[in-house]
Amino acid sequence: MNNVFVYCEVEGTTVQEVSQELLTKGRKLANKLGVDLEAIVAGTDIKGKVEDQILPYGVDKLYVFDGEGLFPYTSAPHTDIVVNLFKEEQPQIALMGATVIGRDLGPRVSAALTSGLTADCTQLEIGEFDDKKSGKHYDNMLHAIRPAFGGNIVATIVNPEHRPQMATVRSGVMQKAVYEGNAKGEVVYPDPKKYVDALSYAVKVLDHHVEAAKHNLKGAPIVVAGGYGVGSKEGFDQLFELAKVLHGEVGASRAAVDAGWVDHDRQVGQTGVTVHPKVYFAFGISGQIQHIAGMQDAGIIISVNNDPDAPINAIADYVITANVEEVVPKLIKYYKQNTK
Repeated sequence: MNNVFVYCEVEGTTVQEVSQELLTKGRKLANKLGVDLEAIVAGTDIKGKVEDQILPYGVDKLYVFDGEGLFPYTSAPHTDIVVNLFKEEQPQIALMGATVIGRDLGPRVSAALTSGLTADCTQLEIGEFDDKKSGKHYDNMLHAIRPAFGGNIVATIVNPEHRPQMATVRSGVMQKAVYEGNAKGEVVYPDPKKYVDALSYAVKVLDHHVEAAKHNLKGAPIVVAGGYGVGSKEGFDQLFELAKVLHGEVGASRAAVDAGWVDHDRQVGQTGVTVHPKVYFAFGISGQIQHIAGMQDAGIIISVNNDPDAPINAIADYVITANVEEVVPKLIKYYKQNTK
């Protein structure tokens, strides 16, 4: 009752990284509220194979729903499980990944429970809320923080009257970490038949294929990112050369992706990948809030831009005011010398 819940996604018997990131954040929220962290996972033949991927992140109670028809994911059975479990347990906060699955499941659950849902959050905090219209004061509210109006502002959204307070978060936004405190670590194995209507299995997946990622942008220690200021696809070829010398990965702003200079899966930002590298090079990137949301937690940010007033310079640790095409060849030259 009134605990924090995280829905964990699985691919076969592998718990997805976004779920582990949410468990880490969920544990912090639960500690702040003085409640338990609980988790749900549903799949086929997962009993005994997923617990060690979930419990180390500080879970007090894990619900493992193991049964035929629960993998690959289909909407109806998983919605039945989550909705009926939430009706029993009455959580105050529920978190899901802003993934293909989370974007399908989250709205279904929130609609069934009339709870509301804040999508694509970049931060989650616990705080107060004063409703000026009604004059009511609320303590220990979930502050779901996300860019709004095309990323021009950052909005803090609260849900004072309905439960659970639901939010989805993109992969990579939160950082996962094994919990160093003590958690109860209880595991239960409910019978899916008690939660899922038999008709919910009417839709069957005939073929399930997951394509492996072509690169490791999210986990790269060094990211060499380019924006519209790079000027051309040939300019990005130089960024790829620099990234190879530095043993890093190439990222891009939305403007560069929209120009067709680099593939969409390298886009960093609100509508792309969130990265946490040790070093982030920003070449010709103006620094709109949508982009900054995806890289602001980098250890060191180096901006190369011919506009000294570019917004990204405000968060950069080092700023080089120059044309990208002049700087990149010199960096390649000197880094090659230093790595010999």
